[in-house]
Amino acid sequence: MRIAQVAPLYERVPPVLYGGTERVVSYLTEELVRLGHEVTLFASGDSLTRARLEAACPQALRLNPSCQDSIAPHIYMLDQVYRQASKFEVIHCHTDYLGLPLTPYVTTPTVLTHHGRLDIPELKPIFSAYPHVAHISISDAQRQSLPEIHWAATVYHGLPLDLYPFQAQSLGAYLLFLGRITPEKRPDRAIRIARRAGIPLRIAAKVDRVDQVYFDTTIRPLLDHPLVEFLGEVNEEQKRTLLGDALALLFPIDWPEPFGLVMIEALACGTPVIVRRRGSASEIIQDGVTGFVCEADEEMVAAIQKVKHLDRGACRRVFAERFSVQRMAQDYMTVYKTCLERTSVQRLPIVRRTLPPLPARRWQTHAEVSPPQGRNSLSVSPPLSQSSSLAPLDPAVISNRKQ
Repeated sequence: MRIAQVAPLYERVPPVLYGGTERVVSYLTEELVRLGHEVTLFASGDSLTRARLEAACPQALRLNPSCQDSIAPHIYMLDQVYRQASKFEVIHCHTDYLGLPLTPYVTTPTVLTHHGRLDIPELKPIFSAYPHVAHISISDAQRQSLPEIHWAATVYHGLPLDLYPFQAQSLGAYLLFLGRITPEKRPDRAIRIARRAGIPLRIAAKVDRVDQVYFDTTIRPLLDHPLVEFLGEVNEEQKRTLLGDALALLFPIDWPEPFGLVMIEALACGTPVIVRRRGSASEIIQDGVTGFVCEADEEMVAAIQKVKHLDRGACRRVFAERFSVQRMAQDYMTVYKTCLERTSVQRLPIVRRTLPPLPARRWQTHAEVSPPQGRNSLSVSPPLSQSSSLAPLDPAVISNRKQ
């Protein structure tokens, strides 16, 4: 199948550091290529892929200090995608609502995976206006704010089975907070819970500019404690070690979490997750098996005392059965085939026009190289199939919506 994968441009595919959406796009793209499909990846020019790379900008935007307008490269990229729509059998976008106005002008079906929160009033009109697009949720909980739009499937994220090595025993007697320093992730609560439990907490998280004041005024004063260690943003190798050695991942979120990629990264290592009951938490974590789903701080403190009795092997087995990249790719292939089989898809009553030829390419693509692989892969049984479950324009907005 000829497939276009369209990634946000804020991070490289795969990211150098933080970047959940671009990481998932990378895993899916490489698995589709492995399965023999003809995949074109629209992403930043420094991306690493076995697919054909179409670069809309020379490097990822977040780590590019010269970037002054993050909107323009996304619009330019989506213009490229839909001018070439006839080359593809399916266009799979991960760019939020930006490309939706172009979809009625082409016959190639568009699949749109929603990676962010949807409980924002302004989103309902635009997502409801394109019923011909196959909207994909990444958890059933994510749909609750917009039940009326055309949900084609829920597709849970998946990871390569050899990306994170399984660790049968925790080598470090610490809790881990991993991700972003932002109010909805509640690192302040993680610190409070760890201190009450008397267990060391390591915080490996990035601080976006939009959250700098929150970090300086709320989090920084809490770091001056012997049980708390702030590591900042970490790379993939550092993350593997931190996750594998941790007693548990502490995830005291206070927002409608769309998925929570870090939860399945922890399970891949065999590390249980202690999570607050918000958004997707109860779909991802099996209470008393792969971690504990809690509400109050007292429950999370008590869960910390019980977590060492959980079977880390069960965490890894659940990951392999439910959250592998093979299962994710199979689910998306089911969606793609369903889109192609619907020859009489409802379209908006718009007169179609012929788009002018493509302008000359502005950027050279990065040399195609194999993406980095994990180490110490674990042999597991074939994954079980699941039910067929960006950056918006401004980084200040995306921090409130993405994982």
